[in-house]
Amino acid sequence: MRFSLQSILFFVVMNVVVVLGHIYLYRRLFRDTAKHPHWRRAGVVLMGLLATIMTGGWFVPRLLPGETAAIVSRLNWVWMGVAVYLLLGVLSLGGLRRLSAWLNRRQADAAPAPVVDEERRQFLARATAGAAIAATGGVASYGVWRAFHPPVVNEVAVKLPGLPKALDGFSIIQLSDVHVGPLIQRRFMDAVVAQCNALKGDLVCITGDLVDGRVAHLAHGVGALSNLRSRHGTYFVTGNHEYYSGDEEWAEALTRMGITVLRNRHVSIGEPGASFDLVGVDDWGARRSGYPERSYDLTAAIAGRDPSRASVLLAHQPAGWREHALEAGMGLQLSGHTHGGQFFPFNLVVSAIWEHDAGLFREGDSHIYVSRGTGFWGPPLRVAAPPEIVKVTLLA
Repeated sequence: MRFSLQSILFFVVMNVVVVLGHIYLYRRLFRDTAKHPHWRRAGVVLMGLLATIMTGGWFVPRLLPGETAAIVSRLNWVWMGVAVYLLLGVLSLGGLRRLSAWLNRRQADAAPAPVVDEERRQFLARATAGAAIAATGGVASYGVWRAFHPPVVNEVAVKLPGLPKALDGFSIIQLSDVHVGPLIQRRFMDAVVAQCNALKGDLVCITGDLVDGRVAHLAHGVGALSNLRSRHGTYFVTGNHEYYSGDEEWAEALTRMGITVLRNRHVSIGEPGASFDLVGVDDWGARRSGYPERSYDLTAAIAGRDPSRASVLLAHQPAGWREHALEAGMGLQLSGHTHGGQFFPFNLVVSAIWEHDAGLFREGDSHIYVSRGTGFWGPPLRVAAPPEIVKVTLLA
């Protein structure tokens, strides 16, 4: 795995944020709620341990034996999600409390300054902490349930320019951003495969970020994909996480499983007299991650194809759709990467950052569908952005 200066700076900034966040949680959940030194010491130890697990979550598991590393990794991701909602809860409720106090002071400007009641302050701190913990428990529990529950199936119909009449109604099942790894394993994959097979699609595509780990560790879980059934087979393109996990090794492993890997190339789907081109490109961000020799190259992918033929492009990231895919005449692009934000409030952040964050978009006669992803990455949470399997029906 290669590290760029940008990724190192991101790592440092995120760790500073993590440490400051845990200090804030200690102050609100422990220091402000009780004066007993044992309670405060317990808070220091607990928050310190959780902060250490989170900041070391990227490399500590690599130093531990298999099952221990998996347990630490799971704890890290679960706590990360819980900590986000705890911070939101404490900040929101604490902000409301302070706003209420400010308004009361404004109404009593002429009155003498009130004497600070320490018991009342402690009571309010405990009430705020308790309410934040209760709210976090409810939202996080729902988010975990939604993350591991079977993905929703979203069906869309797209008119594909140049599609032969004989292929009207051709269906593509899209999986994206499954992230098989420490939390998503064989049981989840078997259920997803069963869902896909029940949809009876003509073709299955996987638009990147399938794995978070090496072939040696995840081959059993990913192996469930060999049970996918469709008339024209299963196709795969790389996402950014494949490069972190060994993209070339995974390309070979998936090929052995009977999955066609499209790395900057295209294939014809259908019969000689009625077919369309399925185009696959490597991940858009591979060049920035230090893999310029194995990155997005649409020019190479479409070399030699007849531009008048109908085309479907598989590209992990929606980036470059307007600048490259539309210019090249791609009728439909299927992407993922954004997760639709995965869980609130990051869904709002992703919506602000990405022009095409999730769902179906159209420009002229061309379309792009951006999947929210079938699994999840990091915290096992899905709130306001449920996971999905997409069934795209092509119309002539």
